[in-house]
Amino acid sequence: MHRNRECAYLSAKNLASILIMLLAVAGFAKPQTGREASKEATIERVLTGLRTPIAIKGQPPVRWTLAERMADSHVPGLSIAVIDDGKIAWARGFGVREAGTSEPVTPSTLFEAQSISKAVAATATLVLVNSGRLSLDESPNTYLKSWKLPNNEYQTHEKVTLRRILSHSSGLNVGGFTGYRTGEAIPTLLQILNGEKPANNPPIRVDFTPGSRSRYSGGGAVVMQQLLIDVTGQPFPALMKWLVLGPAGMTLSSYEQPLPEARWSEGASGHDGTGAVIKGKWPIHPEMAAGGLWTTPTDLARWALEITKAWTGDASKLFSKSIATEMLTVQKAPYGLGVELAGTAQSLEFSHGGSNSGFRAFVVMFPAVGKGAVIMANGDRADFIIGNLITSIASEYHWPARMQTEREVVSLNNAQLDALVGVYSLPPGPSRAPVTYEVTREGNRLFTELKGLGSYPKGEIFPASATSFFSLVGLDVNFTLDRSGRATRLKMGEIMGIRKP
Repeated sequence: MHRNRECAYLSAKNLASILIMLLAVAGFAKPQTGREASKEATIERVLTGLRTPIAIKGQPPVRWTLAERMADSHVPGLSIAVIDDGKIAWARGFGVREAGTSEPVTPSTLFEAQSISKAVAATATLVLVNSGRLSLDESPNTYLKSWKLPNNEYQTHEKVTLRRILSHSSGLNVGGFTGYRTGEAIPTLLQILNGEKPANNPPIRVDFTPGSRSRYSGGGAVVMQQLLIDVTGQPFPALMKWLVLGPAGMTLSSYEQPLPEARWSEGASGHDGTGAVIKGKWPIHPEMAAGGLWTTPTDLARWALEITKAWTGDASKLFSKSIATEMLTVQKAPYGLGVELAGTAQSLEFSHGGSNSGFRAFVVMFPAVGKGAVIMANGDRADFIIGNLITSIASEYHWPARMQTEREVVSLNNAQLDALVGVYSLPPGPSRAPVTYEVTREGNRLFTELKGLGSYPKGEIFPASATSFFSLVGLDVNFTLDRSGRATRLKMGEIMGIRKP
């Protein structure tokens, strides 16, 4: 990653210096003794040992400090909670809540949870399933009162169910939502469901056969939001506090949108890729179940631990072991019920990421070994920092997965590289604007840049074969060639791209 030396606010060098001072003020460098000294030494290794998830075999190791990565990526603030031995081992805040101010991020600073909101909202649905008020295999129209999901040809032989909504296999459209800004008209939930102005999304409808495949759907979360309101008769923030936030001990968290003015001083402001505060400081999300949770890493860690308690058979304040087992069982890969799953046995993990304008977040938990972490940041370019931090934490706390791994690269000739260069069209983003993945060549190296989904820097991809590449953040990119050897399409993770003429 190349350092941007034209930051409109602070140079990377100055920002790094400020961040280092804030670390020291937070107690990072205070001398300790005994167990505390060992704990602080571990934390220091985490914060100074950031590394990519993938390393190139035969190349010397590269490490960064957290302060360096935050400065490079123009991310003003970040908060971490680490789980070890079935409890929160430590939680720290770094940097500032808003660029240009001196208000520090603390473990109590609120961040938008973004799409992690879906996982917590799904937990409320499972609480009601546990009590017998809902069934995972009934149509949502069984419970919806103020709105009904329209029937169409895709539902002739298969139906939308809560199980399919929670596992992103319902056939419901609208992957994500852009939110609204202060001063803009805010739509009602019914307007969002029907795609009526001032809603900025299309109508939420089924557009493929339910159960036939998985596709991430924020629209499904909004249907779930209306269902929970209709079943409980309560506003969404209130029912979430009653069903999940209160029982899980998430005392600082709230689904209130917009964030009440009385709590503005607790919240972090969002920042774009240059480090500038976004308009209105944060997006407003009436699509609360999809992206409206305000929370902290510590509160999300408490949620992950409560899910873990249920899964392991300990007394949980949420639901039974059988419900937790269903939640953490793959329904339609890679999804369980409300969470993404990977691994088995000791390496089983549940996770969820988040990405709203100005914010990034990630939660991961290994329930069998009681280890995990939550990271939240207030900058559009925090994805790579989060990935680097997770790898560092995994290494220090000996996680069963997510530690750095090495991969070999192969040499390709100029013709093979040139055959892949081009612009590939991806599915449109939440605003329905075009999204592209551009592949360029510099000498004997290939670089890619994602455009149309916010601020993502150019990054290098490395050849494992003539058609299979990988990035250092762990993303696989596979190309399909025509008979002439020219790439016509690619698959970036699970996303397909078509080469533009």
